[in-house]
This record gives sequence, structure tokens and C-alpha cells, in this order.
Amino acid sequence: MSPASTRRTRWVAGSAVALALLFAGAATVASARGDGPAPAPRTPSAASADAGFARDMAVHHQQAVEMSFLVRDVTEDEDVRRLAYDIANTQANQRGMLLGWLDLWELPKTAPDGQGPMSWMPDEHGGHNTHDMHGMEGTGEDGALMPGMATRAELARLREARGEKAEVLYLQLMTDHHKGGVTMARACASRCTVPVEKRLAQGMVEAQQSELDLMADMLAARGAAPRS
Repeated sequence: MSPASTRRTRWVAGSAVALALLFAGAATVASARGDGPAPAPRTPSAASADAGFARDMAVHHQQAVEMSFLVRDVTEDEDVRRLAYDIANTQANQRGMLLGWLDLWELPKTAPDGQGPMSWMPDEHGGHNTHDMHGMEGTGEDGALMPGMATRAELARLREARGEKAEVLYLQLMTDHHKGGVTMARACASRCTVPVEKRLAQGMVEAQQSELDLMADMLAARGAAPRS
């Protein structure tokens, strides 16, 4: 056996021993506490908040990525281009995580029959927790599937705009988009049961709130303001 093969064999053997000791130690502690083996993680159901948030936020994020690429191509302002790149990169990565979890849980990427977007956010009246969602009055109209999402007409205007006009429209549309996304993420942070998804949702709240403050400043610098 070559020296390299010997080193690999020793490394694998050493790793196996270390893992065995780790598991044995954990089992010993659990046994001493009377806990027994740790239960397997529970897989969320298709109607759960975990699955609903993953489905809806993946769609929500996709539009943010689309809008960010649109404005990047029609402005030369470095601050707007940098913001658009950051939003597109971050939300594309997060979207991949959300869809990956649905694959891992073997759940569909569309809502179960009879359940539309946001059905995982029931309020105390048995409806949808949308009374505090920004832009709810336009939800479902002209392609706006969820609160904060731009309509088809608004996306067409963004495609046609150039320069500062495009910058202002993008910042206003993305402000609406972030407001809807923040409310959705807060709902998951309180309703979801998968720890890693709850942490991602809370991270979205914090990051998008920071970007909302930045976009308000950028709009003010252009003599504009958020739409509401």
C-alpha cells in the first residue's frame, strides 16, 4: 500500500472512531437523562406554515430578482446597480434554499387544491392574515399574486423606463415588495416549526428592513418617496 493510501486509510479510520465516540457520548448523556434516542425530525405537511412560506416566498423572491435585473440594465447609477445586484443575488440564493427544502420534504411547489397564496397565514377569524399586508387591495389583480408584488402593468413600465425614472420606479416597487415580504417572513418566524427556516425568515426581516431604510434615503435623494 502506498504512503498516500496509508494516510487516507488512517484518516478514515480515525474519523470513524471520532464519530463513534461522539455518538456514543451523546447516547450516554441521553441515557443518563433517560431521554433515549433522539426522535427523527418531523417532516412538514403540504398545508403547514413551513411549506406555505417556502412556496410563496419562492414566488415572491422570483419577482424581486426579475425587477432587479430589469433596472440593472437600464441605469448607470452605481448605487442602484449595487443594490439591485445584492437583492438579486441574495433572493436567488434564498429561493434555491426554499425550493430545496420542498424537494427534501417531498412536497409540491404549488399549493394543495383549494388553498391559494397566503392560506398558511390564517387569522383569528379563520380567513387570511392579510389585514396588515401592504398592498393587499391589489392582490390577485393583473398578476400580483401576493401583497407587495408588482402587477404586469407595473413590470411593463419598469421595462420601458430609463435612467432616473427607472431608478425611482424600481425603488418604489421594491419598497412595496419588501414590505409584503417582511410581513410574510415575520409570520413564518412565529408560525413555522423548522428551526433553520425560522432563522432564515428572521434574517429576511432584518435584512429587508435595513434595505427599506436605504431605499427611502435613495428615493429622497431623487426627490421622490415611497408610494405609501
